[in-house]
Amino acid sequence: MSFLKKLSPFYNLGIFYIVVSFILRIVLLFHPITQASFSTADALKIFSLGLVSDFFVFIIASSLLWLYLIFISNSKYYKPYGYILLGLFIGLLLYIASGKSILNEYGGALPMIGMIFIGIKTSLFALLLFLPRLRDKIRFWLYSFVVFLFVVVILQNAISEYFFWNEFGVKYNFIAVNYLVYTNEVIGNIMESYPVIPLFSGLFIIAGFVSFFIIQKSKVYVQDIPTFVEKLKISVIYFVLFALSLFAVPKLAQLENSQNTFTNELQANGMYRFYLAFVNSELDYFKFYKTLPEKEAYAILDKQIPGINGSSTLRDIKSAAAEMHKNVVLITIESYSANFMKAYGNDKNITPFLDKLATESMVFTNFYASGNRTVRGLEAVTLCLPPTAGESVVKRKDNKDKFTTGSVFKEKGYAVKYLYGGDAFFDNMEDFFLGNGYDVVDKKTFTPEEITFSNVWGVCDEDMANKAIKVMNAEAKTGKPFFNHWMTVSNHRPFTYPNDKIDIPGDAKSRDGGVKYTDYALNKFFTMAKKQAWFANTVFVIVADHCASSAGKTELPIDKYRIPAMIYSPGFIAPQRYTNLVSQIDLMPTVFGILNFNYHSKFFGQDVLKADYKPRALIATYQDLGMIRDNVLTILSPKQQVKQFQLTLIPKEGIEDAFQLYYDQKPLKTERKDLINETISYYQTASDILKKKRDQKN
Repeated sequence: MSFLKKLSPFYNLGIFYIVVSFILRIVLLFHPITQASFSTADALKIFSLGLVSDFFVFIIASSLLWLYLIFISNSKYYKPYGYILLGLFIGLLLYIASGKSILNEYGGALPMIGMIFIGIKTSLFALLLFLPRLRDKIRFWLYSFVVFLFVVVILQNAISEYFFWNEFGVKYNFIAVNYLVYTNEVIGNIMESYPVIPLFSGLFIIAGFVSFFIIQKSKVYVQDIPTFVEKLKISVIYFVLFALSLFAVPKLAQLENSQNTFTNELQANGMYRFYLAFVNSELDYFKFYKTLPEKEAYAILDKQIPGINGSSTLRDIKSAAAEMHKNVVLITIESYSANFMKAYGNDKNITPFLDKLATESMVFTNFYASGNRTVRGLEAVTLCLPPTAGESVVKRKDNKDKFTTGSVFKEKGYAVKYLYGGDAFFDNMEDFFLGNGYDVVDKKTFTPEEITFSNVWGVCDEDMANKAIKVMNAEAKTGKPFFNHWMTVSNHRPFTYPNDKIDIPGDAKSRDGGVKYTDYALNKFFTMAKKQAWFANTVFVIVADHCASSAGKTELPIDKYRIPAMIYSPGFIAPQRYTNLVSQIDLMPTVFGILNFNYHSKFFGQDVLKADYKPRALIATYQDLGMIRDNVLTILSPKQQVKQFQLTLIPKEGIEDAFQLYYDQKPLKTERKDLINETISYYQTASDILKKKRDQKN
């Protein structure tokens, strides 16, 4: 019985972790974003397999606890060992402080982190060595701190999982990994979006009470330190469980195979999902997805994209009419769902300007975003290729000298710029656009006088609108046509913007407010633009980067990918509706077609106004790759899985047919092999072209 008490730090913290995870699953189960009903079998999977998974994940995560506890002893302070060890600590500290350690080869904050860690270890070891009478008290308080730290991490992880679910409707994925890279923006976003001080005050109070209870139940470990034999027994037990956990956790993850995606998400362990996202942010299509023989894949693609030859998308685009080198302004709007607009059924009047502009533009009523992140939207309108598995090309290492919309404009003699109100370092935008020949205008180029309001994401959209007018006026004076791509920022959590601009206060932190303020800022931009000499010779392209939310009952809920898109050029493009299915990758090739551009294209995107265009839309997450065609959604997933869903319209009263948004997605009864092969063809060839660098500019 006394030996079992020596295991008390492990099982007390383990029980606490499992209880917290159980409560979290219940909370997420009843969260408003969890739009699904669950069978008894679903509930059993969520709470039984989820519980077992939590147990094994805790075993792996407690390796640091084992490492700390196993080295607690008195013998290491006996002469001469204590002095020798202290000398080694001091030597290691001096080695790192010299600036010539291996840590300095990696650079960044790593040398400082190493200095702090070894400095603390050296100081604590010296205290325990030179103050033997206080050793037991110091060791007890150190143990108490370690327990408190574990409790805080467990609670913090639960809170983080909750807020991530609140934002995305899933457990951690590669987005959570990316957030670790951009700590300034993400921490700033959290600070401005949530009541951080009350939240963390409550967390630390609860952690204090829980820690006190666990410490009282497990302090025997430091009061009666286990003998060498007992530590050996503890280590053997731990290593056996650790090895079993390494085998069991991936196997349990394979059982997340329900038709209900929410069941799979709730069953999953968040910490293991984070690990998977960390190691698999880029997915090899040919390793994880269903494939066709290469020649067959390209032959099928040839039937989808007229004019291509061989293993590429290279083709000549010819126009019978004369080219027109009008200015082009592409505005991608942050997190802008179709259902924000009046035409799609919104009755809150949060997009009055764009509602009006749509009646004066060529509107694509059945338009789908490629993905659910800004970098996917930027990829779609810049590279015009399907959203391949893993991370967006924008954030990959091999992201430069690509064949882009910018390179087509440059070939025609245009000045090409990317405009962004924040720091373009975020999401690797600066690296991508500079590496592809764009000039970048971001927050770093603003003078203090040009900034009236900013938050963690950058200057408000009004300030960027003013800056854009200045940039375009300067470009117009050169006599060269210009292409400017402006990415908005204000419609993003925390949704703060200047007060007294719209009827929703800027400090209300409301998504509706963020949408309406961006609409207001765009109105100001166009009001100013109409007064400029270059306006009459300019084509404006307005499109969302992605929807405000991507959570749904299925892997790819298509209403969460439907976005507004329009082309506005009064006197040049007549107001009209284009109602066929369109993918985000088709927008800029269509603009090139309207301008009668002749060019060698490598785009997967097509001019949808051509008679040979075959309507389809390509939508994806970082791992589920989908194609919509013939009212069927085909989804390719890792492990060579394929799913197909019949899309049946769910009509809403008061909405015109062209703007109906919602579809029932039910598994297809009879497999459409032709659509499966077409979907594979698009994604396999896109992955192949990227892998073999056939998408380069030259």
